[in-house]
Amino acid sequence: MDTAIAVVAMGLGHLRQVLDLGHQVFDTTTKPYTSWSLTAVAEHLDSPDNACWVALDSDRVVGFVLGSMEFEHRDDWGYLEWIAVAPDMQGHGIARRLVEACSTALFTAGAKHIVTDVEDRNSASAALMTSSGFAPAATVTLLVRANPAHPVEDADPTLPPMPATTRRDLARRGRLAVEHPRR
Repeated sequence: MDTAIAVVAMGLGHLRQVLDLGHQVFDTTTKPYTSWSLTAVAEHLDSPDNACWVALDSDRVVGFVLGSMEFEHRDDWGYLEWIAVAPDMQGHGIARRLVEACSTALFTAGAKHIVTDVEDRNSASAALMTSSGFAPAATVTLLVRANPAHPVEDADPTLPPMPATTRRDLARRGRLAVEHPRR
């Protein structure tokens, strides 16, 4: 653990570096129902929950975490939504310190539980969250339906390919064929 790195409450002066670091490390194509933007950061910073923290190496933001007391419609659940550490600073315990700072702030604000989500292929974040006391509670699979008007060669390479039989059925009938179980 690098003790020369200070973990402090995020302030307005950190906004540009937090936004830039997020653009550097996040791949929002793997989580298409959300996006990384100035608005996303500003909404967290404007929250009264004090659950946004930065890790500083001198004046450089080398990590951050954004949390809030807004998870779905639960006012007693916190949400640790965004966490990032600069690639050259990973492996020094910074992320763990940020998770602890955010979790403490959310519990102090009244959270009975804190929720976070991790993309399946992000094993490092999953290990961090598990070792920080988070446990799997629900599994959600993002199902994607391709637009049949777009040729397969225009398909998004990050999404699984549509089965050929489904493409053929969609092209022939203009809708998805549903198989009914035999009774």
